[in-house]
Amino acid sequence: MKTFFSDEAVELDILKQRAFNLRWATVPEGTIALTAADPDFPCAPEIRNAIMDYTKSGYFSYGPPEGLPSFRKTVAEGLETRRGIQGSSKQVIPTNSAAYAMFLIAKYVLEPGDEVIIFDPVDFLFKKSVESAGGTPVYCPIEKSFATFNREELRSLVTPKTKMIAVCNPHNPLGHVLTRDELQFIADLAEEHDLYIMSDEIWSDIVFPPAEYISLASLSKEAAKRTFTVYGFSKTFGLAGLRLGFVHCPTEEIAEEVLELSEMRTTAYGVTTLSQIAGEAAWKHAWYYVDEFLEHLTEVRDIAYNWLNAIPGVDCRKPYGTYLMFPDISSFGKTSTEMADYLMKEAKVAVVPGAAKWFGPGAEGHIRICFSTSKKILMEGLDRIEQALVKL
Repeated sequence: MKTFFSDEAVELDILKQRAFNLRWATVPEGTIALTAADPDFPCAPEIRNAIMDYTKSGYFSYGPPEGLPSFRKTVAEGLETRRGIQGSSKQVIPTNSAAYAMFLIAKYVLEPGDEVIIFDPVDFLFKKSVESAGGTPVYCPIEKSFATFNREELRSLVTPKTKMIAVCNPHNPLGHVLTRDELQFIADLAEEHDLYIMSDEIWSDIVFPPAEYISLASLSKEAAKRTFTVYGFSKTFGLAGLRLGFVHCPTEEIAEEVLELSEMRTTAYGVTTLSQIAGEAAWKHAWYYVDEFLEHLTEVRDIAYNWLNAIPGVDCRKPYGTYLMFPDISSFGKTSTEMADYLMKEAKVAVVPGAAKWFGPGAEGHIRICFSTSKKILMEGLDRIEQALVKL
């Protein structure tokens, strides 16, 4: 029986035409792509129907530069009911992807030479967004075995030039979900030094029990007043190609200033109305789809975790958020890039190397494996990886 997340649901012929960004459309024929974090499954029917209904009239007029009122309202209500983040729709700014939201926040907060504390390893967009605004990223190492940070080391990195702490929660690539205590420490540190916080919550729907997701801006009024919350619709709902995200700003006044800075009101930038229609449908009608997705992801996560740890020389931590594995492969004597190249050539499996350009210097010795695919494809990929590694 074909369900949303059955083996039969993955249509590789379509993915090979449309799934770019290191995925099926960019790898050699016969290669299994366990690379960029994007589901291999089609989106929920409610999202597709909303898009089709909107297009029937044939009108594609300009939308308001600050975003569709219905989209902003839906997001504000959802943040309150699902995340405990208080605020009005005027604090919500739709953005052309979560990545653009990060760049926009950095542009608003930073002057050239200002510093932002980011964690290491972490997705490369944190570093890129800071540097794009003329800022300097300052790395706070994460202890990879436990996927957490040293609090005193984080505190020691704050200088007079520090303007913001940037958080990825759940964490890409380690899969750690920050605890309330960890989040409170960051919030208290930011308040002590009058810093902004950028909380990237694009993975916030992909959390496995017993972990509990807590939005940083929900901790207190004080935390909310300095936190930019970033979200995107690609990881949860499979809408990467629609380029839709948003930022929830600390106050309405800051949101207005960010809007002016974004130049969306010039029509040079902004989010398509069609993407916002899709995002609104997702948040209103497709959470049941997310629940089923999490059931599937739990099963394939456990398969991948047990399989990888059974391979001699591989050490893999179980993620409690995201659909990413980040196994330590340093025992094989190859760099992360060399290992990724080896697996591509020997196993015909594409993975992301734990190279500094992707995740920072602390990622070396690891590879990242995405398991948001069918059980059949994942098991075939894991089998190929195992057969290649036992030869080393």
